[in-house]
Amino acid sequence: MSNAKENTELLPIYITHQDKQRLENMIALYKREKNQTDDLTAFSAELERATAVESHHILHDVVRMNSRVTIVDLNTHEELTFTLVFPEDADPDNNKISVFAPIGAGILGYQTDDEIDWVVPAGTRRFRIAEVIYEPEGS
Repeated sequence: MSNAKENTELLPIYITHQDKQRLENMIALYKREKNQTDDLTAFSAELERATAVESHHILHDVVRMNSRVTIVDLNTHEELTFTLVFPEDADPDNNKISVFAPIGAGILGYQTDDEIDWVVPAGTRRFRIAEVIYEPEGS
């Protein structure tokens, strides 16, 4: 998963303290036990620059773990709706996308109407976050 930001003007991203800690621990585990260092470098950098806040301080339209999100590919105008989940809960057949997948990593911490350039395996894609619905029962 080589997914690095292309934008030179990076938008701020926000994540809960709890999710940031859990993701940092998962990354360390993947690097140590699964030898996936290259795959997680860009995601680690994004996570490092994220502002960690208490969950009640995150706006309702910020993409966080277990959010149901609709994004629009600005090149094709295709819409995609999915739930952003931890890797062990990923299930593409049921529209549950891992935060470690390129698009999952690309949207975490951004909010409705943010536009993001993200490098995915097929090249650079430009997305707009159209809608964010947080589903706390999935937390």
